[in-house]
Amino acid sequence: MADDIILREVRDSDLPPLYTDYLDPESNRMAAFTRAEPADWETFRARAERFRADPEVSMYTITDGDGTLLGQAGVFGPPEERSVTYRVLREHWGRGVATAALRRLLELVPDRPLHARAACDNSGSVRVLEKCGFVVTGTERSWAHARGAETDEFLLVLEA
Repeated sequence: MADDIILREVRDSDLPPLYTDYLDPESNRMAAFTRAEPADWETFRARAERFRADPEVSMYTITDGDGTLLGQAGVFGPPEERSVTYRVLREHWGRGVATAALRRLLELVPDRPLHARAACDNSGSVRVLEKCGFVVTGTERSWAHARGAETDEFLLVLEA
């Protein structure tokens, strides 16, 4: 599967399945650091529109060679704080999608350094980031809305 991962521009038709994933409790628990805003469609859609219009945000839909939507990946933030984000729909976990998508993203976005964060107990996401060259530079304890608790997270960076 990893060989046929494609990142393309986000389309309006991508939003409903991405929203459905946004509501998935297990996906949110793994992501941990989700938005505090309510999980309603209009808020989700408006946020997606803001991202699509923001020149400091590069968001992509992850698909396979057949066009099946697998998730979303992107880069956001000002130059000195550019950060990566990715989210794979749960039914596609464990198949190399996140690693392949992040590698494609790093080819599309040459900015360095790039930063990332991952819940310390999300070993899958930490492994993805490390496979792509990110290095843990520290830890921080932050409020994780999806867990309703303080949660430890790794701070990672990818240098030139």
